[in-house]
Amino acid sequence: MLFDDYATDSFFDEMFSADGTVRPHYRVVADGLNGMEGVEYQQKQEAVEMAFMRGGVTFTVYNDTQGTERIFPFDCVPRVISAEEWEVVERGLIQRITALNLFLHDIYHDQKILKDRVIPAAHVLSAKHFRREFMHFQVPKDIYVHICGTDLIRDHAGRYLVLEDNLRCPSGASYMLENRAAIKRAFPEILRQAGVRPVDDYAQALLSAMQHVAPAGYQGKDHPNVVLLTPGVFNSAYFEHAFLARQMGIPIVEGRDLVVRDFAVYMRTTAGLVPVDVIYRRIDDDFLDPSVFRADSLLGVPGLVNAARAGNVTLANSIGTGVADDKLIYYYVSKMIKYYLGEDAILDSVDTYLASEAKDRTYILENLEKLVVKSANEAGGYGMLMGPWASAAEIEEFRTQIVANPRNFIAQPPISLSRHPTWVGEGGGFEGRHIDLRPYILYGDKISVNPGGLTRVALRKGSLVVNSSQGGGSKDTWVLRQPAGPPTAPSV
Repeated sequence: MLFDDYATDSFFDEMFSADGTVRPHYRVVADGLNGMEGVEYQQKQEAVEMAFMRGGVTFTVYNDTQGTERIFPFDCVPRVISAEEWEVVERGLIQRITALNLFLHDIYHDQKILKDRVIPAAHVLSAKHFRREFMHFQVPKDIYVHICGTDLIRDHAGRYLVLEDNLRCPSGASYMLENRAAIKRAFPEILRQAGVRPVDDYAQALLSAMQHVAPAGYQGKDHPNVVLLTPGVFNSAYFEHAFLARQMGIPIVEGRDLVVRDFAVYMRTTAGLVPVDVIYRRIDDDFLDPSVFRADSLLGVPGLVNAARAGNVTLANSIGTGVADDKLIYYYVSKMIKYYLGEDAILDSVDTYLASEAKDRTYILENLEKLVVKSANEAGGYGMLMGPWASAAEIEEFRTQIVANPRNFIAQPPISLSRHPTWVGEGGGFEGRHIDLRPYILYGDKISVNPGGLTRVALRKGSLVVNSSQGGGSKDTWVLRQPAGPPTAPSV
């Protein structure tokens, strides 16, 4: 049996309890996989990897000696979430995006949360992605965040914690959809028996959210014209850009494909100029409009900001949402929820220390070898110090950076991320690897959470870094339709 030699230890294991009992919601998966021989499972794993290669399911790593284009690593053992667990996660994510959206509207208008000193004004006003030029700017239907990818982890006790929010250009949804397609080919019967909620309608739900926020007098005849704006084929997430545009049935464009005339945006086509109502942009604010932000940007569209100001085009997500991506602002989200909604946070955050605060800074500098230190505006696993595993030189380098620019750093205790059985090869079988989860939340005529998300897995033994650029891969995420029922006897 495939799981005979699988070891559970001090980490929270998603599939097995500490005594080796299969958790009830994993019963179908465990029984289905245990009926296979290692050779058969290895063949299925290789078949999926070959399908990813043929389909071009790739990502790009910059400044890498092994080449930039890589197949996205995938592990066939699905991560399963019970209906009861998902109900709590879903409510928590809806609560969180509601509060974050109210926060963004507030800080770009009356700034009540700053006047009431719930959040120090200096923290917001000094944020790299706070856009003063957009004070009092009216966004359609007051929705700033149309797509959010919130990263969740589980600690040693199995509690879901929010690690960070991604509100600018959250990525990874295409891999979520490709992972499900791969599992349908590899384990169709297990998928059917488990009673898994589908994720296939994500692209159409995303399109509906885009259309919902179109300008009131949109120019499309029958429906708003939506395009996806990409930096181009050399961007690390270009596979996703092309995939989602194809799934939504909308054009994928680069900045040179768009032009602004009389404060309206048009797409250049062989048949002439076609009006554009909504832009799903996968470009950061700095590069969107060279006449407002970076003058050296060749990726954006001159005049785009004025067109948005005039109410003739909607940008999703809105300009300025990056202030809520700031890891220092993350510290205050629970307070935002209490302030705007009068509720306690359903999902807890990771304990966080702010280097900008004198008391916290002293603690951080005295305990660098025990903490995880993060740059406030970096992503992808970059700009981070893993104190317990760092060299003395790395620790001293971060010490210097923190002293020089304390506003740019936070610190957290290392969390023992939950682990999940992951295939390491026919000779090694299954071993536990650390995982996280990125569900996708859409804000259109209502707020909806896709039932699943992207489970990322740290493929390197012992590693806590799940980012693909740092050696991570992914798993399909199954959310079950019904409660799993009472536990059964151990299956391993």
